[in-house]
Amino acid sequence: MPNETDAGFATADRQHWMGVLARAGACALRQYLADAPALPPHTVLRGPEVGLAMVRGRAGGGGAPFNLGEMTVTRCTVRAGGFAGHAYRAGRDTEAAELAARLDAALQDPALRPALQASVIAPLAGVESARRDALARRAAATKVDFFTMATMRS
Repeated sequence: MPNETDAGFATADRQHWMGVLARAGACALRQYLADAPALPPHTVLRGPEVGLAMVRGRAGGGGAPFNLGEMTVTRCTVRAGGFAGHAYRAGRDTEAAELAARLDAALQDPALRPALQASVIAPLAGVESARRDALARRAAATKVDFFTMATMRS
């Protein structure tokens, strides 16, 4: 299987769950962890700590990059069950960063992964998808068909 790690999961799987965890708040993480198997004991290796990251943009469609500004980022690294878990997230939510790092470490464990995927990652991804769909529907309601307007003017 391409891009599979030694732990038996694809790199894309880890990218998916880390993205879901990075966008979830501490309250949502705690809510879904209540019905999940207990996370293994952990040791904090770094953080959680709050800092700044430079956000870069591009001028035009494919122009030269430029520094848009800074944003607040919280990061955390833990060791749990023999795995290192990492979390980087926008904002100052240190509790969410630590929970996300703990979940990243636990999800690397083949014994815990299926239960955590089902009880935490899948519901969080579903909530995120529903929120994104609702936003897309609201944006679609304001769509203007310029082609129709152009043919009306002729």
